[in-house]
Amino acid sequence: MSADKTKLDLIISGVGGQGAILASDIIGKAAVLAGVPIRAAETHGMAQRGGSVVNHIRLGCELGSMIPLHGADVLLALEPVEALRYIDSLSDDGVVIVNTQPVLPVTVTSGGDEYPDVSEIVDVLKSNHKVKVVAFNAFELAIKAGHPQAMNVVMVGAASNYLPMSKDLLIDCIKGMVPPKTVDINVNAFELGRAKV
Repeated sequence: MSADKTKLDLIISGVGGQGAILASDIIGKAAVLAGVPIRAAETHGMAQRGGSVVNHIRLGCELGSMIPLHGADVLLALEPVEALRYIDSLSDDGVVIVNTQPVLPVTVTSGGDEYPDVSEIVDVLKSNHKVKVVAFNAFELAIKAGHPQAMNVVMVGAASNYLPMSKDLLIDCIKGMVPPKTVDINVNAFELGRAKV
């Protein structure tokens, strides 16, 4: 992880429909309001069919928007298999924050294979890489906050401990970017995720 607290390379990975783009937009807007230089890029696979989505966010960086392999400080994985898919993006001293709740149905669309055991995925992340692994069920925390779709905001809360923007600024951005009737749920989701890391 960079010693410079104003710089952070963050990758958000997930599958279509999990809210990776909203998570990126919240962080991006907070960075702009905080005066932190930001570059970002989004790539979408078959996102509308549950395919892989990955967003690169470079805070305090004046280089290109794509984070090179082994260059990310934080990998925010909204889905367990997506943590494995993008683990090589992390630097040796990086942090992976992974939601342990897989997207259902739990079959691999390319051939009907069974979904790997989540505890094995976490073990692989911990054993094969020098990175710090923070794994928890963000879906359950979102339900506790008031709605399962707030899982992405739980994960933003978890990542907020590493971001060079204040908690209050991130919460203000959440309030301005989610539907008004869901503000309290999303703020609660953020706080639960932040407390988990």
